Amino acid sequence: MKLIAIEEHFLTKEVRAEWQKNIDKDDPTQNLHLGEIENRLEDIGNTRLQLMDETGIDVQVLSLTSPSLHNLGNESIALAQQTNDYVAEIIKKHPDRFQGFAALPMFAPKEAAKELERSVKNLGLKGTMLCGRTREKNLDHKDFWVLFECAEALNVPLFIHPQIPQKAVRDIYYSGFDYDTNLAFSTYGLGWHYEAGIQFVRLVLAKVFDHFPRLQIILGHWGEVILFYTERLASLSRAAKLDKLFIDYVRQNLYVTASGMFCQNYLQRSVEIIGIDRILFSSDYPYQYRAGRDARNFLEQTDLSENDKEKFAFANWERLTCAKLL
Repeated sequence: MKLIAIEEHFLTKEVRAEWQKNIDKDDPTQNLHLGEIENRLEDIGNTRLQLMDETGIDVQVLSLTSPSLHNLGNESIALAQQTNDYVAEIIKKHPDRFQGFAALPMFAPKEAAKELERSVKNLGLKGTMLCGRTREKNLDHKDFWVLFECAEALNVPLFIHPQIPQKAVRDIYYSGFDYDTNLAFSTYGLGWHYEAGIQFVRLVLAKVFDHFPRLQIILGHWGEVILFYTERLASLSRAAKLDKLFIDYVRQNLYVTASGMFCQNYLQRSVEIIGIDRILFSSDYPYQYRAGRDARNFLEQTDLSENDKEKFAFANWERLTCAKLL
């Protein structure tokens, strides 16, 4: 059975150089991209293909790792084009092994929409991966609605990936321990996941999906916490005077993926909440890479029917990214 993993990261030397030139001394994220992780992020060649084979993944959907280009300025416009052209060339060399998400210059929303359209129409990329906020602007800010309009018209998904919370938030909630503990707590330990999930909730509350009802969002890590709190989030429908119940937005505008959290209980609960047609597969390479046929084993050990395994493994993704507008 074909297995497509949709949250699989890379990093180029050019992007890393721009990060370092524009470094925010209060953002320690780059310290997570060192050593073996750094080498695997930058390699999209034989080593990556060998590790894909070893873990049982047929196709990776490549995406620029967090924080992508979100914290850069005007230089991100040309860098986005360069990065997306690079991904397209990789896909041309290995069309049966790689697909890609576009990186966008979110500092300039109109340019971001133009680059998304170019990346989809000219390069064949499958949508875009965003990292929630752009500096102090949350994703629901009106400046970004031009991007939502473009994505809906192109019929491509927006993947909301975590990035580190702002320093003020970290200082209040994720500090008070040693450096390594603070960094882990504010990122992969917990902070990343609240940060990404809140961005989706804000889209609902800002009534983005009422204006763009066909817009589709993807959240990793089984929905970045919010999927398991839909009963509490339901109260927001009344408070915000939403047009629909909160759960309806979840079931009509959201897909969730595993991100290497290979837990059968999470899979089963996600299916119960959002339905099998909105579950996607991913391994969060290279951050969650584990040897021993890990990805393939998780798929094969599920209690899903053969038809539902196919949906989880590849069919839902292909339907989402190959659908034609009516």
